[in-house]
Amino acid sequence: MFEFKVESFNFKKYSNKQLISLPLTLLLISLLILGGWYLSTGLPVNPGIEFTGGTEITLISEGGIDPIYSTFEWPIDSIRPIATQANAYIVTFQSSTVQPGQLELVSINAGFDVLAVQSTSPSFGAESQKLALFGLAMAFTGMAIVVFFLFRKLIPSVAVVLSALGDIVIPLAIMNLLGIQLSLGTVAALLMLIGYSVDSDILLTNHILKRKGDFYESTYNAMRTGLTMTFTSLSAIVVMTIASFLFGVDLLTSIGVVLIFGLVVDLLNTYLLNFSLLRWYVEGQQ
Repeated sequence: MFEFKVESFNFKKYSNKQLISLPLTLLLISLLILGGWYLSTGLPVNPGIEFTGGTEITLISEGGIDPIYSTFEWPIDSIRPIATQANAYIVTFQSSTVQPGQLELVSINAGFDVLAVQSTSPSFGAESQKLALFGLAMAFTGMAIVVFFLFRKLIPSVAVVLSALGDIVIPLAIMNLLGIQLSLGTVAALLMLIGYSVDSDILLTNHILKRKGDFYESTYNAMRTGLTMTFTSLSAIVVMTIASFLFGVDLLTSIGVVLIFGLVVDLLNTYLLNFSLLRWYVEGQQ
């Protein structure tokens, strides 16, 4: 069991402006990255094959990657090795002109052993993208409504929503920088981060506003529980991410990376951004 001596961090030494500067700076930089991505590509993030449409073929190439590039006439989006099988690769084509049957025939004629072929049509991918983004927006909107209904006070509710927004926006920007595409798996990770964010932020806000006692004592009590939950989750996710990376499970690796960065960002947003806004609010009520 983890034991955190949270009292060692003296919040009284730092002003609200000092504490809030780091998470707000990260949020601003992330918004600039997403905005720049949108201006250059037409989308704030790089969508995966589930959202753009395309074809993936899993094959065995004894000669490595070079023969794969020289065999296919269509532009290859990515080639990912499979760690659990020697000389096995997943080759992705996002061009709508690639036909699975033709792709498999070319592969066999080139001497590759074809293990699997799967395809997603552009229209189905576009529909999946709309549904995924709609689901993400509805989850965030529903969370905001519940928070405002729960506390019925503007500043504490805005603090929770703003922290949750940072927990989504900053990992999205990190995904762009690391080359992680937006897929159904990473959308699920972002939805999980909304849940993590609301959990830790409501815990802190509830301790400060609805429990009697010293302001900082209530903060430290919330931090003990919140940090225990977050670091327990982080430990499990780090193990999962390392294992999935070693075994070549790209989807789980991407989900794990997004969750790891998201949980670290959540610590900053909860105990710097949300805390600062709550302290400013409480001091203004006295």
